[in-house]
Amino acid sequence: MPVNVSGVTRSTCPYCGVGCGVLVEPDGIGGISVKGDPDHPANRGKLCSKGSALAETVGTAHRLLTPQWHGESVDWETALNGVADEFGKVIAEHGPDAVAFYVAGQLLSEDYYVANKLMKGFMGSANIDTNSRLCMSSTVAGHKRAFGTDTVPGIYDDLDEAELVVLVGSNLAWCHPVLYQRVMAARESRDIRIVTIDPRRTASCEGALHLPLKAGSDVALFNALLAEIDRRGAVNTAYTDAHVDGLDEAIATAQASEPDVTGLDSALLQEFLDLWINTEKVVTLFSQGVNQSSAGTDKVNSIINCHLATGRIGKPGMGPFSVTGQVNAMGGREVGGLSNMLACHLDIENPEHRGVVKAFWQAPAMPEQSGLKAVDMFKAVGDGRIKALWVIHSNPAVTLPDADRVRDAIAACPFVVVSDITIDTDTAQLADVVLPAAAWGEKSGTVTNSERMISRQRAVLSAPGQAKPDWWILAEVARRMGWEQAFAWENPAEIFAEYAALSGLAGELGKDFDISGLAVLDAQSYDKLDPVRWPQSAAKQGGRFFAEGGFFHTDGKAKMLPLVPRATAEAPCEARPFRLNTGRLRDQWHTMTRTALSPRLSAHLPEPFVDMNPRDVQRLGLSAASLVRLSSAQGHAIVRLHQTEDVVEGDLFVPMHWTGMNAPSARIDALVAPVVDPISGQPESKATTVAAEEFAAAWYGFAICTTQFTPSSDYWARARTSTGYRCELAGLSTPDDWESYARSLFDLPDATVQHMSDSKRGRHRVGFFSGDILLAALYVGPEPVALMRDFLVGLPGQEAPWALAGQACGDMPDPGAVVCSCYAVGRNTIKRAIASEGLTSVDQIGGCLSAGTNCGSCKSELAAILKECVSTQPVCLIEKRRLA
Repeated sequence: MPVNVSGVTRSTCPYCGVGCGVLVEPDGIGGISVKGDPDHPANRGKLCSKGSALAETVGTAHRLLTPQWHGESVDWETALNGVADEFGKVIAEHGPDAVAFYVAGQLLSEDYYVANKLMKGFMGSANIDTNSRLCMSSTVAGHKRAFGTDTVPGIYDDLDEAELVVLVGSNLAWCHPVLYQRVMAARESRDIRIVTIDPRRTASCEGALHLPLKAGSDVALFNALLAEIDRRGAVNTAYTDAHVDGLDEAIATAQASEPDVTGLDSALLQEFLDLWINTEKVVTLFSQGVNQSSAGTDKVNSIINCHLATGRIGKPGMGPFSVTGQVNAMGGREVGGLSNMLACHLDIENPEHRGVVKAFWQAPAMPEQSGLKAVDMFKAVGDGRIKALWVIHSNPAVTLPDADRVRDAIAACPFVVVSDITIDTDTAQLADVVLPAAAWGEKSGTVTNSERMISRQRAVLSAPGQAKPDWWILAEVARRMGWEQAFAWENPAEIFAEYAALSGLAGELGKDFDISGLAVLDAQSYDKLDPVRWPQSAAKQGGRFFAEGGFFHTDGKAKMLPLVPRATAEAPCEARPFRLNTGRLRDQWHTMTRTALSPRLSAHLPEPFVDMNPRDVQRLGLSAASLVRLSSAQGHAIVRLHQTEDVVEGDLFVPMHWTGMNAPSARIDALVAPVVDPISGQPESKATTVAAEEFAAAWYGFAICTTQFTPSSDYWARARTSTGYRCELAGLSTPDDWESYARSLFDLPDATVQHMSDSKRGRHRVGFFSGDILLAALYVGPEPVALMRDFLVGLPGQEAPWALAGQACGDMPDPGAVVCSCYAVGRNTIKRAIASEGLTSVDQIGGCLSAGTNCGSCKSELAAILKECVSTQPVCLIEKRRLA
């Protein structure tokens, strides 16, 4: 397919591991339009809410445009020479293991390859790890234990052909919506069954059999399945005799396992076992709920065990399937971005593999041992073993467990470099040097999605200011450290060709990752590269793995493992009676450096919150919209209460996206213990024990403004809107003068003011105007302030002299909280349409309002609203929306 057609460029979405193709068209003034690519095999034209809003995230207002050295702008020559000199000094004085790189799945494969080559082959340390360690390294370890290498056996087409899709620890509807829509389309056409296995009820449970297993009990569940497979005579002995070792030991251990620890009703458990065993075409799809555990690798292998025992692997419509969190998490695995790997799935501690890579690179030094994994890396930063750190496109001061200590460690490190597109991250604020990197839409290279599909990201915009591609920055530092010849590429195509050639040597060593068939691509062919699934070699092109065996252990067989269920985290106790689960939202991404730029994406859930069961709410004496203080042994956070039956008693759920830049009291990973899986090194992010209590503020506020503002209150959470910014606030002490407080908050010392005050009741409203144009407003009360928030956020910059009333005026209806982010459709708009048009189905809502017709991830919310509404009753036009 053509790369460019009438000014439209084919590229790849930068978000999750689905790896959707996009069509991008510049508007000639620095902006773009984005839509799904109907010819890309991953998404067939579909996009989720985040992908649909990509055009809203480009621009230069938030961008770092020049290199920064201790807060001062410098030229590239000064910055690059300085970085090279500092890293060189540390290596000379303290050895190569005193330096480290922490990189990200937001790098392109070519960037990743250069970073890995520089650290492992030339600096001589394996201390390079990636934020993908936090999302999928347990899968890597599980694959290697079972298959002999990190191979994803299946492809997305299996979701179209499956008769049963089991989602384990995956809210596919919110985290991978395009894949979820493929599953929904298959269900509509063939009536396939869906099972969700998750302690929490999520959007993915709609229309599915939900198994609310006890947190951390996945191994016990799949041991029960394996034991039942054996009891029912469902073992595929022809397959296991020829291709599998360890069957008997795995079954014996599974039989000794106690399924009661799952907490599942016996009839529900049996329904699942029957469904799985009696359905041949089963895809067991798993994600962060499996991986992010101190027993994550065992969980992965417990799933794989069941597929190996039945031979349901590598065939159409069946197999274990890991879906990754970032568009190039898979690419990072391929290039050796993890500290315990070499490029092309080679093993750093294997002397033969190490020798081949060293010779290919003509490297002066190669480490013989694995480097420090993410959590241990930042412990080493904290205790002084690592003295020079380079962080690239990641925000570990927020995302690592025990985040406060990680933040303090980075702040104390003698030399810290950050490469990023903005300086407005918690980590960049701590750096000695910040280097302006090119962003998505400005850089070219490749990414690999969850089904091993390599796709091109292509530049459609010029990088602003002095921003440069990551491969160029890394290569320029390497050249200045004396390794000019090894880093002498002129473009990403040359890097890709070298990488592909090295993969051919990996193939000769018996590894799965071999794209040597692409090593012949010149710059023109590389630019035109269509999506292609690896491997690409003389021996094999794309497709599935393992239907006929062919595993990568030395004997060619897979390994089933005897797995004993074990506690994955500290048990709740009297002091900390709750189990905290962290995760992602539908419309936000990582630490919001991109998605928070979109008003549409910020409108759905603009404030950090905690899901809590109503019985726990009652027991704690909390009221609707309370602020809740959560405390663990590591730290604390303040979030808004959301009362819901979606979580069971004793369990809490908090999203992980908020940072010191937009809600400094809600950095939830500050609470998470630095407990890791002993095999994969992946942190336990789903089961921290915490205490919960009301945050007893003296006052609560809601603020809107045309410009960005930063409160100094004890709690605040800010989000972008279509007219400026909105913010929730609360404080422990009450200001003496609310007008002075508001002027300082908004930095409006001379603006005309309206001030409504009821001092006896502690209620104040302060607005600032230019004529009748509203510039900013603050609404304060002794309890969370009830207002038409989603109406008010549209007023800044408009004529609104009545804004302090806090509600809709005349014929200006309140849209309510956004439900469908793709089309910005609010809850009240939906309820009015249901009443006025007599809508009785989710499809009818879509036909009337378009809600739910793009990515479909809001359909469960639409169904819930529909259930609430009674068509014979008039709809209330003014609804108090929940704060969050």
